[in-house]
Amino acid sequence: MLIRVGQAGCALRWDATAHCWRWPDPVGGQLYAWPAPAGMPSGVRMQESACVMACCASGRVLLGLGKRLGMIDLPDPGQPSRPLQAQVLTTIDAAEARTSISDGCTDRAGNFVFGTANTAPDKRPIGSFYQYSQRHGLRRLALPVVVTAGGIAFSPDGRRMYFADAEGGAIMQCSYDAERAKVGDVTPFAEVLERGAGAAVVDSVGSLWSVQGGALVQYDADGGVRQRIALAREAAASVAYGGPGLKQLLLLGARGGLYGLPSDLAAGLPPGIADTLFDDSGTPVRRL
Repeated sequence: MLIRVGQAGCALRWDATAHCWRWPDPVGGQLYAWPAPAGMPSGVRMQESACVMACCASGRVLLGLGKRLGMIDLPDPGQPSRPLQAQVLTTIDAAEARTSISDGCTDRAGNFVFGTANTAPDKRPIGSFYQYSQRHGLRRLALPVVVTAGGIAFSPDGRRMYFADAEGGAIMQCSYDAERAKVGDVTPFAEVLERGAGAAVVDSVGSLWSVQGGALVQYDADGGVRQRIALAREAAASVAYGGPGLKQLLLLGARGGLYGLPSDLAAGLPPGIADTLFDDSGTPVRRL
């Protein structure tokens, strides 16, 4: 374990600009960074809780805030810390009170692709998948409805999208056109070993790393299971590549612990692929 902060973990991302991992704590309402950038605290408080995030080209952070996408400006080094208020970009499925953003990441072109979940007890499949960009706004992807969207990731060339229903038994794949927000050829990619397919990431050789049932499962590019990794102290919540040369694969625990792989497991792993920064060039900068 590298560090434990906060009360919960959800989405883990590598910020290549600030050279740190970042993750929101949806219970404690904090956004954490490790290692903390020079002159910055490890955590900053937000006025709203978030469970999905992406790093932006400007240095800001894009957040999934319940039913809304919002943007926050991180404080400058040495600036007094106070709760950060997000600039709301768009509201998702405003007429449906039961849904909330559940998973998301940038595609290889810098658009934010995310999905929603049915948070009501009925657990009907009413969750959907979307693409958001400053250029085109919000566009719904023509994918099957789900109970809980998860497992969103993209092939190294960006032309294939992976996704899952956390309540289902398979990871799906489809063709993906980032410019037109078009999908097609939806087929199963792999069977889920344990119920609850959540966060996922693809490495430089096309292997898919999927968090499911609190463990991490590695699939090869053809959907075959390579290995399963479990944390001893808590369930895994998210996974991300980062560090020098994108050679470190870290796991975020559901209770806020950040873990690196033991040397025997990390040795020989292919490097990851850097997240494409979300293109927020059309969003006005708000100084705090």
